[in-house]
Amino acid sequence: MQSVKKCLALLLALLAAPVAAQTEHPIPRLESRGGNHALIVDGKPFLMLGAQVNNSANYPDMLPEVWPAIRKMHANTVEVPVGWEQIEPVEGKFDFSFLDTLLPQARANNVRLVLLWFGTWKNTAPAYAPAWVKLDQKRFPHMINAKGEVHYALSPHYRSTLEADKRAFVKLMEYLKKNDPQNTVIMVQPENEVGSYGSVRDFSPIAQKLFDGQVPAPLLKQMKKQSGTWRQVFGGDADEFFHAWSIASYIDEIAAAGKAVKPLPMYVNAALAGAFGRQPATTYSSGGPVHFVIDVYKAAAPAIDIVAPDIYTRDHAAYMAYLDYYDRPDNALIVPETGNDRDFARFFFPVVGRGSIGFAPFGMDYTGYYNYPLGAKDLDDATMELFARNYRLFAPMQREWAAWAAQGKTWGVAEPTDPKAEHSQKVDMGKYNMTVTFGQWQFGTDKPTGNAEPVGGLAVAQIAENEFLVTGFKARVYFGLSKPAPFESMMMLRVEEGRYDNGKWIFRRVWNGDSIDYGLNFTDREQVLRITFAAVKGTPPIPVGNPN
Repeated sequence: MQSVKKCLALLLALLAAPVAAQTEHPIPRLESRGGNHALIVDGKPFLMLGAQVNNSANYPDMLPEVWPAIRKMHANTVEVPVGWEQIEPVEGKFDFSFLDTLLPQARANNVRLVLLWFGTWKNTAPAYAPAWVKLDQKRFPHMINAKGEVHYALSPHYRSTLEADKRAFVKLMEYLKKNDPQNTVIMVQPENEVGSYGSVRDFSPIAQKLFDGQVPAPLLKQMKKQSGTWRQVFGGDADEFFHAWSIASYIDEIAAAGKAVKPLPMYVNAALAGAFGRQPATTYSSGGPVHFVIDVYKAAAPAIDIVAPDIYTRDHAAYMAYLDYYDRPDNALIVPETGNDRDFARFFFPVVGRGSIGFAPFGMDYTGYYNYPLGAKDLDDATMELFARNYRLFAPMQREWAAWAAQGKTWGVAEPTDPKAEHSQKVDMGKYNMTVTFGQWQFGTDKPTGNAEPVGGLAVAQIAENEFLVTGFKARVYFGLSKPAPFESMMMLRVEEGRYDNGKWIFRRVWNGDSIDYGLNFTDREQVLRITFAAVKGTPPIPVGNPN
């Protein structure tokens, strides 16, 4: 009887082991409530202080030139490409030696990973498809343009291509399920900057037959449209909407198959169209998840959690417009690629201020490639420092910030550079508001004229009803009541400087007197302030009688 009990106990322990492992390392997930979003990693909200390496840094011998930049930047997440040609150079034979090196080195450097699957599309082209795909255009057909010419991009309308890509992607996810129980990889991007330049869509016979057919019901529901053909329903947008639906459906099947193996969060990234107005669809990545087809992607690709913008514009107004487009109740904001030049660092503040789950400049390694003019001419120490100081500020409180963001209680601004800019911005935060200025002396009696270069930024989080956390660089902030009642005024009861450490606020000093009388000034020092406000109702003045 005793031996039976021992066997039963052992069996129960073995059955419980996988459950314990899952509890210890829960699979990352995206959580959305009330139009706000959080990336949950290790069971808690996580803010991705990211860095994307250059495209050709994805080989074992290049990693020694990656990690020093990541450490210097203080990133907690690294985005790394995995090419289809890299893992399946011969059809049906898979090689994961790069991941065998990448995963343990990432763990040794205490960073998480986002894997970027370069398959059918990479910057709209099949550059990372294996040679056996590239050279067999009969089995893996390319698009046909409106003139009847063969286009450079693979067509999204052939099962042969889809099945081959899907099989390789599933193998990648199977590798992660087996070899990454720690969930070092927290998110996956299936495909990269999909779409096509130079042709609004595929005009091959198979594509044309589908285009002449009925618009699928899920898209009609999403767009609140009546049934009909693509041209009947969408008019002049029909070609691009059809192309977007075709590509998004293709990616959705790949993502769904991968999630069936390991359900990591997955996103697609957009090579953007112009921020304002419409331009000819042949001049940007038609069919990709540009801002005016987000709804198409939402309808066609339910397995894709996020549609994300790759933002390389230096124009402040355009950058803010892109954040507006992709920050939606049904779409978590993340900027998985942005420029790595000095003037891009300040955009970190409005990104995290809008509740984003992550931010990642591109090309953050020392492998010798620079994508100027999209980014920096050279990743020198001064340029790196502008990104590093942002991450040093937020690293100790990234979990707390992600939790506040998930409640919709964060705001942020970047220094404007628009023509005739006022060098100040006002932000409504509900009961309170803030005005942020750039280019003033600390005493504050001069007019804001902007900093010598646009590096100013500031972010605020509400941590209690009348308490806020504020941080930033090269900016001044004033707070006030949004709608004061008669004779009501606001005072700053206490302004503490400090930091977070393992979830606990560590006090350093109190700001008072000159330090707060003329606004709160953030210079190039790394400072975090915790402010307690009070709204006080005064007594109406007693009229003085006429002495006569």
